[in-house]
Amino acid sequence: AVKVQRPAIEAKLLGDVAALKALAKAVRGFDAIPVDYYTVFSELEVQLSDEFDFIKEAAAMERIGAALSTDPATGSPRPPPVVTPRPVGGLVTKRVLVMDYLRGEPLSRAVEAMEARGIDPDSPEAQLFGRKLLSALTEAFGLTILEGGFFHADPHPGNIFVLDDGRVGLIDFGQVKQIGARASTTLAKVMVALAARGAGGGEGEDEAQLDEISRLALELGVRLRDGSPREGPAATAIWLFDGSVDTLPGGFDTNELSPNSPVKVLQSFPQELTLVGRSTVLIKGIASRLGVRWSLASEWAPIARRLLARQSAARSPFGAPPRLRSIVRLLGQWAAAKLSAVVLALPPPLRRLVAAVALRCSKRGSSPTGQLATQS
Repeated sequence: AVKVQRPAIEAKLLGDVAALKALAKAVRGFDAIPVDYYTVFSELEVQLSDEFDFIKEAAAMERIGAALSTDPATGSPRPPPVVTPRPVGGLVTKRVLVMDYLRGEPLSRAVEAMEARGIDPDSPEAQLFGRKLLSALTEAFGLTILEGGFFHADPHPGNIFVLDDGRVGLIDFGQVKQIGARASTTLAKVMVALAARGAGGGEGEDEAQLDEISRLALELGVRLRDGSPREGPAATAIWLFDGSVDTLPGGFDTNELSPNSPVKVLQSFPQELTLVGRSTVLIKGIASRLGVRWSLASEWAPIARRLLARQSAARSPFGAPPRLRSIVRLLGQWAAAKLSAVVLALPPPLRRLVAAVALRCSKRGSSPTGQLATQS
């Protein structure tokens, strides 16, 4: 694939963003506009300044590809949750980028592509792939945001590909974001705290848990308007990272358009994490489209715990012991990939039957076939 920059596009886009910033600044603080768009456009301006340098994009592509395919604890390879292209050495300049070609269709055209192949978009086969897509993107962004703090910052359906072999692809690394180690660590603690809350079974609220979640949200830089309920910071974190809940503490609603949404009482959101929020909104949107109750916090919690454990071991004079679980996890992912290849090779009627069975088991939370649902 070859990417070529259009003439004068940099000045045009940066001019548009400057105009949007000026407009957002003029309406900043209006109650009718709860989101601080000035912060959003300021972060976008910072990211766009690097998007027009394809040498930097090639480096970002390499870095994220390596992060997804390498276990930071052992340095050993691991199957990446998504496929990323790699740049072709010697064929990259500031305005021209040559890279691997990913054969497939962008998510924005996935429905048309399925219909052209005779697959009903509402069939078990399509739903099963939707769950795989959701799982792959969740893991990819969880690994990059938490483990290294360097992640793809422009996730939209045109940059996410459904590949011909059934895998998920991710392209366009012009917009990337590096967040600090402290922010990554605090985010990891938020995920663990939210997952612990979700594991409580919903029998009443644990005030100590909510206070801890609120403390961590404030540590991230979330600020609410004066007079907001005490649970406001915790409700904001739950709204962002746990789409499996029906209600939020403090009388808040999960619907962001509701007058009781935590968005309505947000005074400011940390600019450094604006693009993390963008990733969560994408994943929540896909889960909503599939009708799946999806908690990013629960899915990211294992990654977060591994990160916090490594940090704790690094501070220990004894260091970190070898971890058999990393090897077992790698073997399990390899076996799931092989099983996926077998399923894809089946005749369409048999593949649809297998997909229907796997989807039913996935919805029931069955472990063996549920693994097939997320990997095939």
